[in-house]
Amino acid sequence: MKKYVFILAFFASSLFAQSGYYKIDPEHSFANWKIRHVVAKTSGTIPNMTGGMQINLEDMNQTTVQVEMSLSDINSDHKKRDNHIQEEKFLNTALNPKIQFVSHQITMSDNTNGIVSGVLTLGGVEKKIDIPFIVLGFGEDPWGGYRVGLEGNITLQASDFGYTWGVKENSALGDKIEINLLLEGIKQ
Repeated sequence: MKKYVFILAFFASSLFAQSGYYKIDPEHSFANWKIRHVVAKTSGTIPNMTGGMQINLEDMNQTTVQVEMSLSDINSDHKKRDNHIQEEKFLNTALNPKIQFVSHQITMSDNTNGIVSGVLTLGGVEKKIDIPFIVLGFGEDPWGGYRVGLEGNITLQASDFGYTWGVKENSALGDKIEINLLLEGIKQ
C-alpha cells in the first residue's frame, strides 16, 4: 500500500513541477517559414519570440499561450531581401510591425499531441486559427532552471491577412506560408 501511495505522490509532484508559468526564451524560440518563390521556395526565420505559457497539466483547457514576434527581425539570410520583405508592398512592417497569437483553447489528443486554438493577428487582421503541436518535453536545464519545449506547424494563406502578392497570376511569391514554430519556455 505504501508503495502505491509513494507512486501517486511522485506522479502528483511531477505534474506540479511541470505546471506553472513559462516565459518564452527568445534566444531559443523561432518561427521558421517557407514560401514559394517563382519555381522554388525561399525560407527564413523570425527570431526573438516573446510571451509566455501558463501550463496546467491537470486541466489543459486552463492552459494559455501568448506569443509576439517582431517582423522587423525577419531573417532570410539575405539583408537586401529582408529589407524588401518589410516594405509596404509586402509585410508593411512600418504599419504592422508585429505578429501576435493569443490562445483560447487547447485540446490534447494524447499526452504529447494537441491543437492550440486562438487568434492570430498579422497585417492588422485578426483570424481564428488552429495550430497542431507536440510537447517535446519538460526538464531541468544546465543553468538550474526548468524548461518546456513545444513544436507546432501550420500553413497560412497570406491573402487571409490582406496580403495580395500571392493571388496575382504569375506572381513571384506564393500565397501559402509554411511555418514551423519552435518554442522553449523557462519556468518562472
